[in-house]
Amino acid sequence: MYRIILTQDEEQVLEQTFKATSDRRLRGRCQAVLMAARGRARHLIAQDLGVHRTTLRLWLQSYREQGLQGLHIQWAPGKPRRIPVELAPTLVAWVQGGPASCGLQRANWTYAELADYLYTQTGIAVKETALREFCQHHQIRPYRPTYRYLRGDPQRQAAAKVELAGLKKKRRPGSTPC
Repeated sequence: MYRIILTQDEEQVLEQTFKATSDRRLRGRCQAVLMAARGRARHLIAQDLGVHRTTLRLWLQSYREQGLQGLHIQWAPGKPRRIPVELAPTLVAWVQGGPASCGLQRANWTYAELADYLYTQTGIAVKETALREFCQHHQIRPYRPTYRYLRGDPQRQAAAKVELAGLKKKRRPGSTPC
């Protein structure tokens, strides 16, 4: 088993990381390296930190091979997304355009209908939850489109306001509110 010998700079960097980090796991790993460098027995370090001796051995080995970078937590990449990144602009355009722009006889999308349309167009089968996460990530709402108001015709909107103003009830002369 190898001893860990730290230079003055390495020890200062480890202590600074130990004090500054908010990640408790990184803090424990830094503490383990510092304790090992000060000559504490490995089984006692493992006991103090509440980890197995094998875990402590892997931490120290990682520090010897990679330095401080070896102590950082390495997360698994996880499953790839079902909806490819290249398809995102197309899907966003479908949602913003609404089902009518895709030739469908509906007023608004639902996640299930959007999933069905995605399957018919691309062959990619996804669930409603995947589309919900996609829409939240891209900040779009298929069931309550606000995009139509942004692209409305200003002349038609002005004419509609005038028409609505003409339809409002007017006060009769001589009538007073209660």
